[in-house]
Amino acid sequence: METMALLEKETVENLLPQKFPFVMVDAMHSYTETSLVSGLKIQQENIFVNNNTFLEAGLIEHMAQSVALHTGYQFFLRNETAPTGYIGSIKEIEIKRLPEPNDTIQSEVTILQEFAGITLVNIVTTLNNEEIANGQMKTVLAK
Repeated sequence: METMALLEKETVENLLPQKFPFVMVDAMHSYTETSLVSGLKIQQENIFVNNNTFLEAGLIEHMAQSVALHTGYQFFLRNETAPTGYIGSIKEIEIKRLPEPNDTIQSEVTILQEFAGITLVNIVTTLNNEEIANGQMKTVLAK
């Protein structure tokens, strides 16, 4: 089932600090103050595809960029420029299965806490409604 994207690839790319070929999110499906659902259709030429598999590093980068998209969109809604963010820490990430080229993955980001530019999030990544990865990250905004 193809879900309609709230924001398409070009707009999403403008809200992320990462640029091609390092962009690992190409759609935003939903957004609230405390959550976001992002998407990525994995292309064969993606820099994280090796031996017809989307590598763990690509999944983790997709998860992190989904968080960055939430922040970027928050600032966009206020007509402000989003500051650069960094992964402060990664708490256990569980990867159950690696997707392949032409798969479309989705990540649901849930903001657990936000304080002084530090955000704690929970992320669940799915492929065809099956959970393939999950974890928690802390992100930090550059001052």
